[in-house]
Amino acid sequence: MLEKMEILHVEKVIEEFETMTKDAENVQRETLKKILEENGSAEYLQNLGLNGRTDPQSFKACVPVVTHQDLEPYIQRIVDGASSLVLTGKPITTISLSSGTSQGRPKFVPFNDELMETTLQIFRTSYAFRNREFPVTNGKALQFIYSSKQSRTKGGLFAGTATTNVFRNSQFKKAMKVMQSQCCSPDEVIFGPDFRQSLYCHLLCGLIFREEIQLVSSTFAHSIVHAFRTLEQVWEELCVDIREGILTSGITFPSVRSAMAKLLKPNPELADLIHRKISGLSNWYGLIPELFPNVKYIYGIMTGSMEHYLKKLRHYAGDVPLISADYGSSEGWIGANINPNVPTESTTYAVLPNIGYFEFIPLKENVEEQVHDRGDANILSMEPKPVSLTEVKIGEEYEVIVTSFAGLYRYRLGDVVKVMGFHNSTPELKFICRRNLMLTVNIDKNTEKDLQQAVEEAAKLIAEEKQEVIDFSSHVDMWTDPGHYVIFWEISGEVSDEVLKECCNCLDRSFVDAGYVSSRKVNAIGPLELRVLRRGTFQKVLDHYVGLGAAVSQFKTPRCVGPTNYKVLQILCDNVAKTYFSTAF
Repeated sequence: MLEKMEILHVEKVIEEFETMTKDAENVQRETLKKILEENGSAEYLQNLGLNGRTDPQSFKACVPVVTHQDLEPYIQRIVDGASSLVLTGKPITTISLSSGTSQGRPKFVPFNDELMETTLQIFRTSYAFRNREFPVTNGKALQFIYSSKQSRTKGGLFAGTATTNVFRNSQFKKAMKVMQSQCCSPDEVIFGPDFRQSLYCHLLCGLIFREEIQLVSSTFAHSIVHAFRTLEQVWEELCVDIREGILTSGITFPSVRSAMAKLLKPNPELADLIHRKISGLSNWYGLIPELFPNVKYIYGIMTGSMEHYLKKLRHYAGDVPLISADYGSSEGWIGANINPNVPTESTTYAVLPNIGYFEFIPLKENVEEQVHDRGDANILSMEPKPVSLTEVKIGEEYEVIVTSFAGLYRYRLGDVVKVMGFHNSTPELKFICRRNLMLTVNIDKNTEKDLQQAVEEAAKLIAEEKQEVIDFSSHVDMWTDPGHYVIFWEISGEVSDEVLKECCNCLDRSFVDAGYVSSRKVNAIGPLELRVLRRGTFQKVLDHYVGLGAAVSQFKTPRCVGPTNYKVLQILCDNVAKTYFSTAF
């Protein structure tokens, strides 16, 4: 008997969201109560003297604000197989690994069924709002998703990246089916052991099902751009595979070959069509709608450090809308994009008040200015008290604190957000940057956002020569006296020394932080250094993280490489083709 096709009731999901966000304060109180009741038996909470109380006031009085470093000993015990209930009321059986691109090494984070359910709730919510504007029928999705291997920890727990834990969960596939967003590639491709081979097969599946593809997506914009840059290199080989119905010998894994053989049949007409379409493009503009004529939108996280890839993605997308995916991290989810019509740079995320308990530390710059000793303890003692979800103010910036169903209590996420408005009584947040990714030598403070804006400004100079910055990173070099900023660029082609010298000066002038400018003027910070990298350097950085077990889906180029991330720093430094020093000051 055929299974009846279940489809998500979009209006019902939106109605539930509207009801919940109209009463965000009470929903938050109830959510905290539920978290504390479910996990009250955990050793961590038992030791803090809550004694069964679940109200926000008692919670804030008893439970300290913590960083990952504070919780590391507890999480490590879980990883090692502790028999007691350390952080949660039920045993943790799975651990997520963060991407590791921020600090140079992955963090362990607990993952459980409750976290999976909040993931699906976020997916359903944003899909409902998205589908109201851009309805998809029962087609297929070209999803560039990759699952790294799940391993076992010393204590026997499953460990994998957060995306791997989601993709391998039985609920994920059901949810995608209900949301009519099923991946066009077979599981053997998604779970393939080599991401290059998986990427090639994703592209091949997309072309085989080109008429049925209704959306193109990946976790991050970087993965989508990387996929179509790859297509530029391998499209003729893909056409040969389609023409002959035989998979290239470059795909070596038997399980992947076997799965692809079921889809691949000789189709010279399709091969000729794809060849004509691609040959008719001007500099690859509009590649995506040309190959996939029924695609409704392109979807993935496009804010924060992903904004750099938007220009290239728009070039490939032509007039197909770009929609930024939701706001979360390996530790859990925060908000959904419920305004899919706005330009991606203006994306905001409405916080779902029932998926965790949220607090926000107001970022008052004058408070930090008074701290001479840069130690965390001093900064913590000077910081304003966190405010609740409904107490945040429009136009203000905050650091996010999360209490989740997976054993994190008053956990500093390290993200800086700006409150852009409210949807009913829940705030709509714009992601600004990671708080700990800071370029600083002296009294200067330049964030990831400041770096991105400086790169965008300087990149205009090479755009005039029809070249682009493929990717970038930075480093603070304290080996020189005085210390100075180093910016790493990988460029698409040849640019003259004259133009690159001007790019270097432009980068230096574009950091407008008062502490930086005044320090440069008196040479308390040395001239900015631009290091132009050989082509393929950032691919080597990606390969390095994949080699450590990271999933390509979760990869973010590290924007600021600290001294502890020496392996990545070494890759960058070993691949420098040209070096320029600023003469701007």
